[in-house]
Amino acid sequence: MSSGNGRKAISASLRRSSWLVRWALEAPSRWLGKKSSVGQDLAGGADGLSYLRNLARGNRIRREANFEKITDNQVPLLLIHGFLGTRGSMYPLERRLLSEGFIVVSFNIGALNVRDIRRSAFMIHRKIDRILSETPSTKIDILAHSMGGLIGLYYVKKLGGAARVRRLVMLGTPVHGTWAALLGIATLGLWSTSSWQLLPRSRFLDELHQGQVPQGVEIHTIAAARDWVVPLETTRLPGANAMTVPLGHSSLVVSEEVYQRVIAVLRAPADPDADGAATMGAGNLDHEG
Repeated sequence: MSSGNGRKAISASLRRSSWLVRWALEAPSRWLGKKSSVGQDLAGGADGLSYLRNLARGNRIRREANFEKITDNQVPLLLIHGFLGTRGSMYPLERRLLSEGFIVVSFNIGALNVRDIRRSAFMIHRKIDRILSETPSTKIDILAHSMGGLIGLYYVKKLGGAARVRRLVMLGTPVHGTWAALLGIATLGLWSTSSWQLLPRSRFLDELHQGQVPQGVEIHTIAAARDWVVPLETTRLPGANAMTVPLGHSSLVVSEEVYQRVIAVLRAPADPDADGAATMGAGNLDHEG
């Protein structure tokens, strides 16, 4: 069997079976209530399975971008997936956003998104310039999961993205790195530059932390309190509107609660005085729940 057929078979198997496993995991949380610790853990397990199922969709997503609908008031929304992710891993969010009328775009940024974060940010830079040059809009919103948020933040801080980005929404982004990246180093080694960049106090993060976040860009963070991949304290970014949810890492792109928070942010009137000028030091989460 070819590798392509093998991936298709795995994806089909996950899609056929995951609904039953998801139902079994969610049932106790329905009985106990999602506010209970056990209920949250079980719901997180179901979200993890859903995440894997959608990740298996890969990077080939065929649909019209609907650029003709872009206006100054209806800006495009760029989705950026995380480390070891694919465009498919953001599919639950993408599907919901499209149904709400958002103009959603995403790009193939390499197999499982493991290459140099700077390189991915530069690719995003070129793609955004092309989109905005062909449409009436002068701005774009970015919604990014995990390491995808670092790609977006590097674009904003280091590649002139502040002139192009209206809002940057980061879901479970390790702004200060994560030791979970050691797992990537152990399995991918030199093949994955971003694994090393994700480590706390890496040269990449030192570079990213230099200077202030430019003014004029709204930055929002949504962190998961039960996230062992990206601990809560590593997501803190001064000047950002910070939110916390009692979920896990995968739930950030699957959960209905997170989706409603994302929608509220994206539909809020633009803040002309958005203050992103704080330096990237320690910082506090503004509110939780």
